Amino acid sequence: MSTGKPRIAKDYDKLSADIINQIKLEYPFGFEDNLISYKDAKGNKISALPFEAEDVYYLVKMTKLEAQQIIEDDEDYDDEGNLREDFAEDAESSDSEEEEEDDSYDKDKAEDDGGEDED
Repeated sequence: MSTGKPRIAKDYDKLSADIINQIKLEYPFGFEDNLISYKDAKGNKISALPFEAEDVYYLVKMTKLEAQQIIEDDEDYDDEGNLREDFAEDAESSDSEEEEEDDSYDKDKAEDDGGEDED
């Protein structure tokens, strides 16, 4: 498995929301069946979910029990542990709303700044 990308082992709860959303789309039927095991530098056995992002290859550290609990607690997954069909649409519209909010903030700030210059 030589991807040429940096490999990062990280806990699920320390990932950005964007990466978590990408992982959900990659694993719409849950995580536990996709876990791999490896030994860390100290020789400890670690289980993790492999995920290849654009610039980084992640090993998302979690046990089988943690993988089950994450899916059970996540409202984006249904009672059977499957990603909601409308998740991708919701994730895209959420990203768009954030961009629009940023744009409107910049416009408001520009208008305020412009008013101050005229004084």
